[in-house]
Amino acid sequence: MTVKVEHGSAALPRAGCERHTPLLARNVLLASHDTVGSRAAELAALDAVAEGGRLHHLVIVPEFWQSITGDGWRINASTEHAFCDYVEATIEKEILTHLSRVSREARLRGIEYSAGSKHGGLETCLIETSRESDFDLVVIGAPRPRGHAGLRSRMDLETLVRGLGVPLVVIPYPTGGSSEA
Repeated sequence: MTVKVEHGSAALPRAGCERHTPLLARNVLLASHDTVGSRAAELAALDAVAEGGRLHHLVIVPEFWQSITGDGWRINASTEHAFCDYVEATIEKEILTHLSRVSREARLRGIEYSAGSKHGGLETCLIETSRESDFDLVVIGAPRPRGHAGLRSRMDLETLVRGLGVPLVVIPYPTGGSSEA
């Protein structure tokens, strides 16, 4: 394993940004989904990639989206199919926009970037992906605090920690007056 703890100012963060994690790793797996909390995890993951390292970005589409079909008493099979296509296209567009933003930041930092998405249980998808390559570190954001708007897709952290074979860093939700986007 090549996780290295930095002390002092050996690696400086981007101008105007504080360093989110003192860890450096060659191969980092980031799970994020473009919310305020996961953006904090993205910055920390980018900061954690050692020079010449790589970042693999995983977006997990939670299982609950599978049941969003628009079915109801006023809908027929044709409209249900059109609605499902619309939801799928909207999710795909949002994911691609998100991945483009993180990819751009990685490129600016000289980090090798790859990305992928999976559909299913959050911890299951993350554990599976962590086993698909030689990752040194997994980075996720902390759950959204109570009172912040947004969907509540919860990860079973005990299952995740027991299933991972590499260190996990959970980045705290950012403090301050920003609202969920």
